[in-house]
Amino acid sequence: MEIRIYYEDTDCGGVVYYANYLRYFERARTEFLESRGLSVRTLMDEDTMFVVVRAELSYQSPARYGDTLLVETTISEITAASFWINHVVRDKSDGHVVVTGSARLAVTGKNGKVKRLDKSIFTALDSRVKGTADG
Repeated sequence: MEIRIYYEDTDCGGVVYYANYLRYFERARTEFLESRGLSVRTLMDEDTMFVVVRAELSYQSPARYGDTLLVETTISEITAASFWINHVVRDKSDGHVVVTGSARLAVTGKNGKVKRLDKSIFTALDSRVKGTADG
């Protein structure tokens, strides 16, 4: 997934504000799921939600106003009720890594209680473990 950095994304020094990477990860995660036929809206309507229970980020180099970033997304692990999704953010111009991160998502109903992944969702995610999506 491609992200263009606007002024609103940066701090007073023109560097991407560190917390914005979590927003980029959320967008990439949604695109990743939807590219596999898993509409977040439909899942919510069917009482299935993915809740972040852990997030990790490692900043490698700054991105700045005017840059264009590419976010690569993969799944590294899946269980009956959770999965790990990973992101690598690179500068589009030269490919260097800007930030890496991962999140563990638990599966819940609208009531917030943990539940098992439906078999069809598990299969859609599991068949792509270690698969990559650029958007």
